[in-house]
Amino acid sequence: MLKGRLGLDSAHIPHADRAGLLYLARGALTARFGTLTFEQGTSSTTDALEPGEYSIPLQGVSIILLGPGSTVSHDALRLLSYARTALAAVGEDGVRFYTAPPLIPDRSGLARKQARIWADENSRLMCARRMYAWRLGKVLPHRDLDVLRGIEGARMKESYALIARQVGVNWRGRRYDRANPNAADLPNQALNHASSAVEAAAAIAVSATATIPQLGFIHESPGQSFVLDIADLFRDTVTIPCAFRAAKKAADHPDIGVERITRRLTGETLAEENIIPAMIDRIKSLFVEEE
Repeated sequence: MLKGRLGLDSAHIPHADRAGLLYLARGALTARFGTLTFEQGTSSTTDALEPGEYSIPLQGVSIILLGPGSTVSHDALRLLSYARTALAAVGEDGVRFYTAPPLIPDRSGLARKQARIWADENSRLMCARRMYAWRLGKVLPHRDLDVLRGIEGARMKESYALIARQVGVNWRGRRYDRANPNAADLPNQALNHASSAVEAAAAIAVSATATIPQLGFIHESPGQSFVLDIADLFRDTVTIPCAFRAAKKAADHPDIGVERITRRLTGETLAEENIIPAMIDRIKSLFVEEE
């Protein structure tokens, strides 16, 4: 099993070790100095907090329930997303659930097909083989996922080296120190940022098709397994080229920063090449062909 992506999962506190729910009301949830802050306004007799400013243990809870009279800033949402802490807008004491769901179709056909294919071992393997065929350009005869992963891994090494030569980047291999991600060279840092950007696009595509992010066919353990499956379909054509072009540009403009350059360049590519619609089409064809 592929237990994570780039070793980043271990940087977060597992939800099993978190406190659970935190209810906040009549205040502003904002970000200040890189941490989450709740500015409690005039409280009612039912509020647990007195008026004032409170630092929120961002990774200490699984979900924040935001009650009436509250607002949330964009920066706060960004921090919550990074810490994988959920946010829900609720009624007084949680008696209503108001958070808008993702914009998804009003039918569950694709999700039911995905679940049915995933639940059958043979169908699940066939689906994984189809995804590998899309990536490798041919159908492989192997029926063992570990063998397919090994073949794909060798192909990735070749792709890294080839694209690096085309772009003009000095490539010394894929390296990542989960304890110190900034210690990696520019191409490896750019790959991390480009991967995150393409995964975000894949998450939008999965949400738009109302498919189930947890039910992956190649990735198995992460909560976004199917998102990672879809993102990997565009690794050769989007992620690696964008990362290496960004690394080359970052070397010439060290004052800007590799993360900013990579995200901007990858975002432009996603828009110009209509990558998210292409991801949606891939998801649809994956299950239609399997059926």
